[in-house]
Amino acid sequence: MKNLFNVSGKVAVITGGSRGIGAMMAKGLLENGAKVYITARKEAELHAAEETLAAFGQCIAIQSDLSSYEGVVAFAEQVKNAEGKIDILINNAGASWGASFDDFTESAWDKVMDLNVKSLFFLAQQLAPALRAAATNDDPARVINIASINGFTHPGMPTYSYSSSKAAVVHLTKHLAVDLAPENINVNGIAPGFFPSKMTAVLVNDEKISAGLREVIPRGRMGDAEDAAGAAIYLSSRASAWMTGHTLVLDGGQVAAAGSNDVAI
Repeated sequence: MKNLFNVSGKVAVITGGSRGIGAMMAKGLLENGAKVYITARKEAELHAAEETLAAFGQCIAIQSDLSSYEGVVAFAEQVKNAEGKIDILINNAGASWGASFDDFTESAWDKVMDLNVKSLFFLAQQLAPALRAAATNDDPARVINIASINGFTHPGMPTYSYSSSKAAVVHLTKHLAVDLAPENINVNGIAPGFFPSKMTAVLVNDEKISAGLREVIPRGRMGDAEDAAGAAIYLSSRASAWMTGHTLVLDGGQVAAAGSNDVAI
């Protein structure tokens, strides 16, 4: 029982790991003994995060652009050259776009879908050999896909490609879980609600909006680093070895209360 949430010695890869929820999960895994690779597109920001996170454990940054298939393959090759086995892949990198229905463009649609859905699938495909190498029946390898409560509810904003992409992530998580279960690879998701991040900064910094959001979250607050890390550790450890194909809604009760309000993140 003492080892149910042990991730010590595991190797994790976190995309979009330089900030926001990705960095929160990286810190939690590092503090609990995992070796963590983080990647992001902006090199200076990535290496600044690496320097900060290195205070908590072995953190290695690899710059990448996962918005294209070629970028996914190049990043996966670097990881596989560094590690023969990978225990945990957290697909967290994502983008959003907002525009009115009449003004929403094809390029905005494709940008979000390519990063939020396509790169997730192909990175799991490219890193599958390393995940298989780490996987056992008792301790499966883990793929954790970061979705959003926008995949379940109306976002309250004209972010059409974002909400569609996150709904796709929820369903793709189920599909991959069934197909990869015989290979001892568990695939689950996390659908965060209102967390402080660059994506939600405009809401956090508007006190009126921020206060309104807290009012419609039954737990009465936004998520924090411990909430994000706790979910990641659970899905990465023995405690969740028999769980696959599901998406944890990590939102303080906001989706459950969605019928009584029209605000979501």
